[in-house]
Order: sequence, then C-alpha cells, then structure tokens
Amino acid sequence: MRQSPFFSAFFLFAVPALAQVAAPAAGSASTAALQLPLSGRAAQSGSVNAAQTPLPGITSSVNTLNSTVQVQGPYSGSVAHGPLTGKLSLQEAIQRGLQYNLGATGLNLAARQARGQARSARSALLPNLNGNLRETAQQTDLAALGVRSPKIPGLGQLIPNVTPPFNYFDLRATLTQNIADFTALNNYRSAAEIVKANEQYARDARDLVVLAVGGAYLQVLAAQARVDSQRAQLDTAKALFKQTDERRQAGLNAQIDSNRSRVQMQTEQQRLTSLENDLAKQKINLARITGLPTGEKLELSGVIGFAPAPTVTADGALKLAMDRRSDLKAAEAQVRAAERSLAAAKAERYPSLGLSADYGAIGMNPSQSHGTFTVSGQLKFPIWQGGRTEGDIAQAQAAVDQRRAELDDLKGRIEADIRSALLDLETAAGQVDVARSNQEVSRQTLELTRQRFDAGITDSVEVVQAQQSVATADLDYISSLFAHNIAKLTLARALGHAEENLSQYLP
Repeated sequence: MRQSPFFSAFFLFAVPALAQVAAPAAGSASTAALQLPLSGRAAQSGSVNAAQTPLPGITSSVNTLNSTVQVQGPYSGSVAHGPLTGKLSLQEAIQRGLQYNLGATGLNLAARQARGQARSARSALLPNLNGNLRETAQQTDLAALGVRSPKIPGLGQLIPNVTPPFNYFDLRATLTQNIADFTALNNYRSAAEIVKANEQYARDARDLVVLAVGGAYLQVLAAQARVDSQRAQLDTAKALFKQTDERRQAGLNAQIDSNRSRVQMQTEQQRLTSLENDLAKQKINLARITGLPTGEKLELSGVIGFAPAPTVTADGALKLAMDRRSDLKAAEAQVRAAERSLAAAKAERYPSLGLSADYGAIGMNPSQSHGTFTVSGQLKFPIWQGGRTEGDIAQAQAAVDQRRAELDDLKGRIEADIRSALLDLETAAGQVDVARSNQEVSRQTLELTRQRFDAGITDSVEVVQAQQSVATADLDYISSLFAHNIAKLTLARALGHAEENLSQYLP
C-alpha cells in the first residue's frame, strides 16, 4: 500500500516524541535524612515501680517499711482471655501476664511497626522494578507545537495543522537503582538500630510485667494472710466473750467485762469485713493484670514463705545489671540510631549515583510493535539546597546529644535501683526476724493472760490487750514477709531477665 506524504511527515515528528515520553527519568529527587524524635525513650506511657517508704517512728509496729507496687498505664490492663481452671500459681500468673498484659503487648506491636519502617527504609537501596501497559488515543495540533507546513502550489498545505486521530500502545518494564546514596544507606542503618531498640524495649516490658504480676500476686497472698489472721482473732474474741458472759451469769465477772468483750468481738468482726473487702479488690487487680475475668472466683495455690535472697554484692549486682538490662541495651541502640541519622544528614552533601532503565514494546498494535529500551545513569552532586542540609544536621545532632544524656541518666538510675533494692532487702530481712520473734512472745503472753483470767487473777482488759498484741504481731509478720518478697522481686527486676531468674528469688 502506498504511504501518503502526511503519514510520512507525521511519523517523522511524532514517533521520536512518543519514545521520549515512554522513557523513565534517569534519577529521582535527592534523599533526605531520616529525622528521629528528640527523645529515644519508649513512646508508650505506663510504668511499674516498687516503692518502699519508711513509716513514722511513732508507730508501735515493728514494720519500718511500707511496701507497694505501683502499676500505671497499659500495664494495669490486659486482653481478657478465658476463665481459669483450678488454682492460680505464681508462674502461671506471670505467664498469663506476659501473654495478655497490655504493657508487653503494646511494645511487641511497636517492635513490629519498627521492623516495617526498616523495610521501607531499605527499599531505597534495592532495585525498584515496575511494569505498565498503556493504550493511547491521540489527536495532535501540530501548529500549537510549532510545526509549520509550507504550502506547495497546486497541492496546497503538505501537512495539516491538526492530525487525524491515531492510537498506539506501550508495554514496558522500568528499573531504577540507587548505586551510591550514603544518605539512604545511613537512613536504613538508623532504622535497623531502632528495630533493635524496640525489641529490647519489648523485652524490658516483660521484666516490668513480671514485677507487676508478681507484686499483685504477693499482695493477694498478704491480703489472704491478713484475712486468715483476723478470722483467728475473731474466733478468739468470740471465745473470750462467751467465757466472760458465762462468768457474768455465774456472778464471777461484772457486766462491764461482758460489755468490753462484746465490743471487742464486734470490732474484730468489722475488721474482718474490711480485710475481706480488700482481698476481693486485690484479686480483681490481679485478674485485670493477667487477663482473667474480674468476676471469677480466684484462688491462689501455695504460700510463698520466707527464703533468704541469693547472696550478691552491690558491685557484682551492678555489673550483672549492666550486662543484662534490656532497657540499657535499648538506650544504647537509640544512641546508635541517632548517630546514623546524623551521618545521613551529613551525607546529604555527598554526590549520589543512580541508574534507570526500561524495556518494552511500542506500536500501533501488538502485531506491529517493536522493542525499545533506554538505559541511563545519573550522577547528582548538591550545590545549594537552601540550607536544608544544615537544618537536618542541627536536628540530628540535637537528637544525638539528648539520647546520650538519656543513656547516662539510665545508667545512674540502674545503679540507684540496685543499691535501693539491696538496702530494702537487708531491712526487710531484719523485720522478718523481729516480727517472727514477736509472734512467739505475744502468743505466749496471751496464753498466760488467759490462764490468769480463768483463775480470776485479772480481768478481760488484760486479755484484750494481749489479744491485740497477737494481732499486731501477726500483721507485722505478714507485712514484713511481704516487704521482703517485694524487695527480692525488685532486685530480680533491677538485675534484668527477671522472667528467667525469678525462681531464684521467689521459690
């Protein structure tokens, strides 16, 4: 078929333009340094702290420490997960807390998010391959593009100003690759360090969950012991009231003795009600931390008695903590991440080398297509970026300085945790010894006083006072044992890896 002069001229001008449109750009916009938050500490709110504060010196109790475990934020909640079968042991409670407590769950998800961000940063270093299929219908105003066709006498204008409609398709694959981009490389290294930091924060959250669950479990045990002790005191008060009333009826005691015994019995009953209320609340708190239904009847298995803590010196414990503590490793990773981000900002001044290529088939239809390709390389070197590089460097340097300061602060806090836990442990152990001795003496005194009362040598006042001494001694021992166990639990957390080493401290 004979080709018309129009189409010869059209392909002369149009086809090179189409090939140029189909070719990919030989480079991309300059890479910017990844800007990190100023602080590198875990963004999730919430904390778990064991506090042992001294009691006023005017109290008659042997206890000089008030031990509490303060749980705040997501560590006080959990994902509800089914009822409990049987009694709850300490190890089972901790395993449930590690699995369902929101403190550990949230930081595990933060670590997963950081891994996703690191993969996104790595994509700038890897080849990017894309494919596209384009079908185009077009009509072009050549005069608007500056194409002027001369008029030939007798033939008129050789090429019309507006082309007839035409179509073409383009099936093409494009490849882009950063060969040398130090900013993108340092961004990826910074993101990788953030992944390590978040993984260590997630591990440290497990230690905090152990402290939170262990503290809540010990609080339930202590509350249960107080209830049992108070029930014994109530039984004693009832027996004393019955004995006093019988002696009054026999004319051996005055009415005032009977009234005094009745008041004491009713007071002990009210104390038991209050302690049972506290026990129920402590069980609700333990259920909330471990993912148990709050309405379930919760029973604990076993009793954690007194056991000496493993012998460790302050210097040895501090060295062990510096090797184990996950939050310290996370802070060190945050410093490295900030330093990599600073290197990325400084690398914005360096040249970068990129490669782009494409290959595809273009034509009027698939049967009339022809393969075309383009390969291009680009070397870019920044000259002036309007001060952006200097601004990125200033921000990155501030983050480095802040995170180094946070690392130094954390080292000091770890040392303070270790020394405080050892001091509390020594004091609590002394309290247990004194409280246990006072228990024996007060019980012996109560027995002797009851014998004197039976013999009519004394009245019920002395018996009530002896009974109150026994109650005080029992509560002292329970509180002292609780303080000692909390001190051991705190030391296990301060040393790090509390989950693996808990059996050494709370057997």
